[in-house]
Amino acid sequence: MRGTRLSAADSLAAVAVGLFAVIEEVTGGTDLSERPVPALWVAGGIATAVLVLFRRVAPVWTMTVYTVASSALFVFTLEDAAAWQWLTELVFLFTVLSQARLRSTRALFGVVATVVFVATMGLTYGGAEFAEYAIAAGMSAIAGGAGVGVRRYQVLARRADERTDAVVARSEQLVREAVAEEQARLARELHDIVASSVSMMTMQAGGLRRRLPADLGREREALSQIEATGRGAVEELQRMLHLLRGPATDSRLPQPGLARVGELVEQSRTAGLDVTVEVIGEPRPLPAGLDLSAYRIVQEALTNTVKHAGPTRVTVTIDHGPGELRIDVTDDGPRDGFRAGPHTPGGHGLIGMRERAALFHGSLDAGPAVNGGFRVRAALPLK
Repeated sequence: MRGTRLSAADSLAAVAVGLFAVIEEVTGGTDLSERPVPALWVAGGIATAVLVLFRRVAPVWTMTVYTVASSALFVFTLEDAAAWQWLTELVFLFTVLSQARLRSTRALFGVVATVVFVATMGLTYGGAEFAEYAIAAGMSAIAGGAGVGVRRYQVLARRADERTDAVVARSEQLVREAVAEEQARLARELHDIVASSVSMMTMQAGGLRRRLPADLGREREALSQIEATGRGAVEELQRMLHLLRGPATDSRLPQPGLARVGELVEQSRTAGLDVTVEVIGEPRPLPAGLDLSAYRIVQEALTNTVKHAGPTRVTVTIDHGPGELRIDVTDDGPRDGFRAGPHTPGGHGLIGMRERAALFHGSLDAGPAVNGGFRVRAALPLK
């Protein structure tokens, strides 16, 4: 596996194998026959521990060296196989199958190497019985199956991380698109409010100038300056707004309101949100500014949900009370596999929603919900 590094677990496994080998060779445990040169077998156990230490870095090579060396000893010396030798082979088999695809050449090699090891090990007992081979096959199946299971878990975990990263990237993209769209909408609002007002003032100044008597030259000149300044201000404002909204924005589009919440919900659903809208009371015509602000609050709340909670369930409640319009946007919080982004109390989104509510002498509360999600509540008085 590329990029594999040694870990504390690798060191612990190597120490355990080394100790097991040395103790068994020195004490003759597990009915091990006396070795002609015990020091050589102790050295072999220590060398095996070094191979175990690097088994995840080079699983095929370490297993090859160990299997070939062990099989050669079995064939040429006919010394009894120690328990530590057999258990170490199972460790190498587990490691190879935990890093290789089940149908790959490396996985096949791990199985073949284990078969060779078992076959040559049987020579040390003068030909093992069928039951002993069956036990060896069962232990090999357990070790190999554990390795396959570990690799499958790692693959699933990696795919889950990739899906999470994709959702986060998509959420960030949606946030950027929402910011750009909000800039365009603000540009249209400024154009409709400021530019129209300045244009009206300029037209009124021009009308007044034309109605003044010819002998009021100074006053007529002052009004001409007002007209020129007003036209210049409108032109400059239009240039600035063009930079805000970009070339693809059509400033003649109508301003949205609560009547277009359905379109907003459909857009949110394409981003992965499961949105439910509940309308309480009888909808009635609202002032244009208040209607726009209510729409923007719902829009910003849904945008924040996409950013901080990812694909989740959201409930939008619009309550048309007798003297107050109430808006409640509540999400269920992040679902499994999504890394939640923190809600920042001073974030621009919440500040913008509070400013819109305060503009109409209303209030807005935002914070964690009882179910672990996030909730935004706005109350806008109706005069």
